[in-house]
Amino acid sequence: MSLYRNFLSVGGLTLLSRVAGFLRDALMAAVLGIGPTADAFNAAFRFPNLFRRLFAEGAFNTAFVPMFSTALETEGAESAKALAGRIMSWLVAAILVVTVLAEIFMPQLMRLFVPGFANDPQKFELTVFLTRIMFPYLACMSLMAAYGAILNSLDRFFAAAFAPVLLNIVNIAVLVPLAILTLENPADVAFWMAIAALAGGVAQLALVYLAIRRAGFVPRLSWPHFDSEVRRFWILAIPAIIAGGITQINIFVGTVIASGADSAIAIISNADRLYQLPLGIIGIAIGTVLLPELSRHLGAGREAEARATQSQSLLLSMLFSLPAAAALIAIPEPIVRVLFERGAFDANATVQVADTLIAFAVGLPAFVLIRVLQPGYFSRKDTKTPTIFAGISVVVNIAASLLLFPSLQHVGIALATSISAWINVACLAFFLSRRGYFSLTRAELAKHCLILLASLVMGVVLYLLASRGHAVFAPGAFFPLQALALLAICSFGVVLYFTLIHFSGVQPLGQLLRRLRRTKA
Repeated sequence: MSLYRNFLSVGGLTLLSRVAGFLRDALMAAVLGIGPTADAFNAAFRFPNLFRRLFAEGAFNTAFVPMFSTALETEGAESAKALAGRIMSWLVAAILVVTVLAEIFMPQLMRLFVPGFANDPQKFELTVFLTRIMFPYLACMSLMAAYGAILNSLDRFFAAAFAPVLLNIVNIAVLVPLAILTLENPADVAFWMAIAALAGGVAQLALVYLAIRRAGFVPRLSWPHFDSEVRRFWILAIPAIIAGGITQINIFVGTVIASGADSAIAIISNADRLYQLPLGIIGIAIGTVLLPELSRHLGAGREAEARATQSQSLLLSMLFSLPAAAALIAIPEPIVRVLFERGAFDANATVQVADTLIAFAVGLPAFVLIRVLQPGYFSRKDTKTPTIFAGISVVVNIAASLLLFPSLQHVGIALATSISAWINVACLAFFLSRRGYFSLTRAELAKHCLILLASLVMGVVLYLLASRGHAVFAPGAFFPLQALALLAICSFGVVLYFTLIHFSGVQPLGQLLRRLRRTKA
């Protein structure tokens, strides 16, 4: 399929996952709110997810996909499968060692991860307990990401993109009875939510494993041993652990600093879930499709096709991420109120999460751009350069977080994450251009300026409409009316934005639809 079709496929399934995730998050907010138990659960869930995105999505995808795609393109399926087996054997061994050590030394690790919890022994012990339950989730998700990388390189995107939907379904199946039963002890609720997270990880792994079996491409695992290709993989993977997971590293830094304030982690986590919707649909979909596509072109010496692919990806990413950011900045409170404000999640929590969401939304286009620009390095087997930029970004994030947190608290953590992301983007773009790998023509730059202008116009209109409907979106107002009003405002914004995009000539809608229907010759 074409890049546009692949993006639509992955993005559509990611949208389905995020919609299910919103239902899960709304139920979670209703049963936990933003109190100490919510802080403990969110910190516990973040910890294995950090390692998952570093070891699996960061290291494995960015280092493995270019090697695997090149082997598939030049040496054939059997050679590529053998390479996958040798490399996956090392991934499994590394994850096993990390899991065992983490389970043993979890209290010591948690003192580093959430030092602020040490002043509250009950919250700290609950965090350690929940993390021990959920940490094996790392092994399931790492193997799932590895199998998903192989499937994506084979142009089979469905199973890996649908797997997160399955995770949310499992979580919802547990949360619904918890919301109905209203257990008196919040720790009991957190316990069953942790069990659900682990069960969801097992279900995801089973789904992707069945898909790779149907493709006839299950790698054969063996006792890990070094050879030249494995050595080359680790040379690429170690810096990719930092560069590929930079957003997660910055969130980790924010979690450490935010642990010193009550409810800050829960507030940040709820805001994080909201901006992750467009980031997941746009950034993850683009990154998932772009890296194997670029790797195949460059492996076969098709430099012009690689440049065209990255240019299309950049246009697509800005076409959707800029208006998404504008909408989150323009109407954050109505969005948070409709999605989360019920049960233990009150009006005060809505205001705090909405303020944090604005700060995250400022960086949304940057988070997406990182996923568009990094493959330009990874596909050329250069993981060292983006690692340096990632290091710079982390330093900026730490400095900005320490500077802003005393006065802005959770908002300062989110704003520091956004600032560091834009610094990372500036470095990635400058050196890609300087090396002659990628640059925008004057016509392409004009299109991006028009996209920004259309997004700003849409954002102003959304803000004015929401202001006129202030009574509808007031705390405690009739929920079905709030939901319908938010849907109507957002729908009008979408129509307005794409009308401006169409008539400005940035992206005629007929041409976009034709590209989405087009398949590769």
